[in-house]
Amino acid sequence: MDREFLALERELAVFLRRARASSGEMAREVHPDLEPAAYGLLVRLEEAGAQRGTELAGYFGVGKATMSRQLRALEEVGLVTREPDPADGRASLVRLTGEGVARFRHVRDARRDRYMSKLAGWDRGEVAELARLLHQLNTSAES
Repeated sequence: MDREFLALERELAVFLRRARASSGEMAREVHPDLEPAAYGLLVRLEEAGAQRGTELAGYFGVGKATMSRQLRALEEVGLVTREPDPADGRASLVRLTGEGVARFRHVRDARRDRYMSKLAGWDRGEVAELARLLHQLNTSAES
């Protein structure tokens, strides 16, 4: 195998390990009872707005039961709420509550400040290039 791809695999493994640990820390900063996966759900709901649980399960590639359990935990601590789906009265949409938005944004902004501090020595062009390359990697992974 090419050295470049071995190096990429090694660096992605380190990055993903740190990202998983970071997600757990950020979820607990939002609320101490949350699992690491909860932070990703909050990110998605903040970006995309109200969604059905089945849409969220598909987006994250998890089963409906897993998603229901995760959403129930967020609902129990007051970070999300369910409302009837106007397109289908049998279904419900999940959305962030006002408190959910406030707590999520507080943690997200603190995380962004940490990134800015860690990358303070980087040229803005390097940061933009890293973001572009990660976007390219994510896009190719989705197809």
